[in-house]
Amino acid sequence: MFGNFFSNLKNKALSLMLEKQLKNLPKEQQEAIMKMVQNNPKLFEEIAKEIEEQKKKGVNEMYAGMAVMKKYQSQLQAAMGGQKIIRQTEKR
Repeated sequence: MFGNFFSNLKNKALSLMLEKQLKNLPKEQQEAIMKMVQNNPKLFEEIAKEIEEQKKKGVNEMYAGMAVMKKYQSQLQAAMGGQKIIRQTEKR
C-alpha cells in the first residue's frame, strides 16, 4: 500500500523538478524528456547518483554532468530514440 504511494510521490517530485530544469526548452522537447525519464527512471537515478558522487569529490557540477552523460551516451540516445535537444538560443 505505502510502496505505491511513495513511488507516486517520488514520481511527482521528479516531474516538478524536471519541469523547473527544462523550462528553457520548447514544450514538445520538455514533454519528450519527461516521458523518457518516466520510462527509464532507474537510468536517470543512476546518472543523478554518479553526478552527486563527482560533485562530492570537488568536480564542478557542469563538468560532472558532462562526464557522466558521456558515459551513458548510448543509453541516453536509445532512450531518446535519436531525437536532438535544441536550445531556444540555437537556430533550427
